[in-house]
Amino acid sequence: QVQLTESGGGSVRAGDSLRLSCVQSGSTSTNWHMGWFRQAPGKEREFVAAISWKGGSRYYSGSVKDRFTISKPNAQNTVYLQMNSLKPEDTAVYFCAAAALGSAFENGNSGEYDYWGQGTQVTVSS
Repeated sequence: QVQLTESGGGSVRAGDSLRLSCVQSGSTSTNWHMGWFRQAPGKEREFVAAISWKGGSRYYSGSVKDRFTISKPNAQNTVYLQMNSLKPEDTAVYFCAAAALGSAFENGNSGEYDYWGQGTQVTVSS
């Protein structure tokens, strides 16, 4: 059983930066593809970014590309989401998720992910 715990959310102004962290526990293996999703009030959960289990491949939604960076340092059980130039429309609960090797994690479909964290709130004011 994999547990995922997010942290780093908060309330910031437009243009500011935040770094979210997601720590994986409960599994002796770190061989999981990792993703970040977000859900704004009244909207469906949407894909933000994903990274392959070795960190060699990264994928982003069009709305965050060039502003957000996902990373997964070698031999660590933590994945990060560096968010720069934040906008009010980035306001949402951000979720970390883990997908098994062999999944189509890169397509941004939440159904490809097996484990989810509880989420961390990010609020961006104008």
